Formats: sequence, C-alpha cells, structure tokens
Amino acid sequence: MLVIVTEAVPPRLRGRLAVWLLEIRAGVYVGDVSRRVREMIWEQCEALMEDGNIVMAWQANTESGFDFQTLGKNRRIPVDHEGLRLVQFLPVEDEN
Repeated sequence: MLVIVTEAVPPRLRGRLAVWLLEIRAGVYVGDVSRRVREMIWEQCEALMEDGNIVMAWQANTESGFDFQTLGKNRRIPVDHEGLRLVQFLPVEDEN
C-alpha cells in the first residue's frame, strides 16, 4: 500500500500521479505498487513538485509497520528516534 499527499503541486505532477495511483481526495493518492515503481514515482515527485510539498508513506517491515519520506518546505519533518520514525514540528516562523 502506498499513500501520497500533495499540497500546492503543479497540475502536471497531479496528472502524473493519477497515472499510477487513485486520487481519492484532492491531492491524496493511494495504490499498491512495487518498490521499483514507488521509487520511480518519488523521482517524478522530486522533478516536478516546484514549490509544493509532498509526503509519501508505504507499508514496511518496521516497528510501526510503515515508513515515509517528505519533500518540500513544511513544519513537519521526519526524525529518527531510537529506531522509530517520528514527526517533529518546527516552530512557527515569525514574520517580523
């Protein structure tokens, strides 16, 4: 199982993702693909995302049962903590 959530990505990337995955909500894609296809999809995301941000999660043989990676600017960043992948929130940036 693969899940990709996109924000503010260009339409051409959304169309590319829809070739391989089902868009169940705006910017939310799911599917069941091989590791090779998942890596190819991620390369397309890296090449086409522009100023947006993306998170991709998939089933994995880990303590939590899944793994994930992110692209783009976001307050949530993945961190490794004693073998677990967790999400850390960055502080809100002050505009002054």
